[in-house]
Amino acid sequence: MKLNKKFLMSALCIVLTGSLAACSSPKSTDKGASAVAKTKITYWTGDRHDSEFVKETIDKFNETNKDNIEVELVIKGDDFDQALDMSFQTSEPPDVIRVKENTIQTFYKKGFLAPIDEFLTDKMKDTFPVMEDLNSFDGKRYSLPNYGTTMRLIYNKELFAKAGIEQPPTTLNELVEAAKKITQVGKSNGAYGFAQNFKNPSSALGRSARVIAEVSGYGGYGYDFKTARYDYSGFKPIMEAFKQIKDDGSMLPGVESLDIDPLRAQFAEGKIGMYLSFSAEAGVYQSQFPAKIDWAAAPAPSIDGNFNGASGFLGGQWLAISSETENKEAAWKFLEYMYNESVLQQYQEKGFGISMVPSVSTVAAKPEVKGIEGFLPNKYDGVWPVYPTVPVHGMKSDDAFVKYILSGGNLDTIINDLNTRYNAALDTAIASGEAKAEPIADFDPAELAGKYVK
Repeated sequence: MKLNKKFLMSALCIVLTGSLAACSSPKSTDKGASAVAKTKITYWTGDRHDSEFVKETIDKFNETNKDNIEVELVIKGDDFDQALDMSFQTSEPPDVIRVKENTIQTFYKKGFLAPIDEFLTDKMKDTFPVMEDLNSFDGKRYSLPNYGTTMRLIYNKELFAKAGIEQPPTTLNELVEAAKKITQVGKSNGAYGFAQNFKNPSSALGRSARVIAEVSGYGGYGYDFKTARYDYSGFKPIMEAFKQIKDDGSMLPGVESLDIDPLRAQFAEGKIGMYLSFSAEAGVYQSQFPAKIDWAAAPAPSIDGNFNGASGFLGGQWLAISSETENKEAAWKFLEYMYNESVLQQYQEKGFGISMVPSVSTVAAKPEVKGIEGFLPNKYDGVWPVYPTVPVHGMKSDDAFVKYILSGGNLDTIINDLNTRYNAALDTAIASGEAKAEPIADFDPAELAGKYVK
């Protein structure tokens, strides 16, 4: 069967053109090359903001490694998770997988990842922090940290000035009003106050509602660590504000089918006044979509101007090895190269992320990237505990909230339904041993803020 699959994959690669890297069978020998076959492995990522740097780094690895290893970079879009699921179902998964703080736990539970402890030297163990439930599960490591990301309000300074707005909004009411003012002065030129990438609800709300909830003192995924229950009631004013912006006509038309890259392209052209996203945007507007405007980043607004929590500083992992790879040692040699401190130092200095590796962060220079200042960790940033993920039946919270923003409905009923279904799923997962959830009676989200700042 494997020979048939490889034959079919080779045939498919002949007709597909324009891909980032040429397709090939797992092991082959280039014409005229050494008789020793190359060990070919694939690395899948959903990241695009750092793709040029990663591709250049991989090209250098391919040219210089002494083990005859060749890495193929495959960049997926917002369908990364679904594509990965399908690859394991069809027995054609990648060898190396990009994992994130909101995916590694799921990938681990699905059995997609291989532990890497057998390869770690004592020096590496000392260099890279262990983060339980972020890169380590049940006493085994599955990834190592590279960088963390902060979340901010990204805004067009030129549109703000044109609309007479002196400071970025700090409350939801100010956010709604700023979006309205920007639209009033910009609509004639195709510019609108606010935008979200609603084509992918989890991506849209994961970079917007999440951070507003967190700085306001609520778990960004609807989970209350103090009670160990799901409670989405804190999201009510956030969803009402987003819906108000949409109803006011202050949101970029077509957001229901907008992906994050088209949103970024529109912002770079000056068609969006503001949106919420990660610190990766600094690199995006330097290389991927060079900005034609003057822009900056500011702390995300809270619900009412009070900061009772912390803006999640996200990270703790980067690359992982597939449990199904037939080339585990080759995959590790690639990881070892990517985790070299010189590579990680360049990653920060080029503005792709803020290092979470102490030995790197102490020597890496401040990135010389426009707008990065607004993304550097501040007194509102902090690392939240890991919440339990559960396979809920029915519509997921992000889908339900985006449907409300776009089409309306009874928000109280929606929130009550989400609380009921998510807590039922949590109880089932706890009973089966698939999840752990215990109340943290003295949990105070405000105490998380500023802990990362050195």
